[in-house]
Amino acid sequence: MNQIRYFKEFFAALIAYMVALMLSVTLLVHVESQMFRSILALLPMVPGFAMCWIVLRQLRRVDELQRRIQLEAMGFAFAGTALITFSYGFLEIAGYERLSMFLIWPLMAILWIAGTIIGSRRYR
Repeated sequence: MNQIRYFKEFFAALIAYMVALMLSVTLLVHVESQMFRSILALLPMVPGFAMCWIVLRQLRRVDELQRRIQLEAMGFAFAGTALITFSYGFLEIAGYERLSMFLIWPLMAILWIAGTIIGSRRYR
């Protein structure tokens, strides 16, 4: 039951994030004031914070084994993201194209999912 509630809350926040992102990008081209441009640019972070809060709350609800799996998955994601981004940073020095910082979180999310799958199989 908690899992269903978690997914509903998370996907609602994700939809709010997408709406805020579209609104932000659409309105940014029409605003001249730097202060309002900054506010509009950061608008998607409001539901972003909600997503973080929802994930942390779910981590408090799960049992000890699930917490351990998630801790190992986050460690895997943290270390993997560090290794990949540092490696690519050195490649940029060698002349590779600079990548946007927007790519870091999706990379970490993919590695977190992979770590969760690996951890779940490990404790079967």
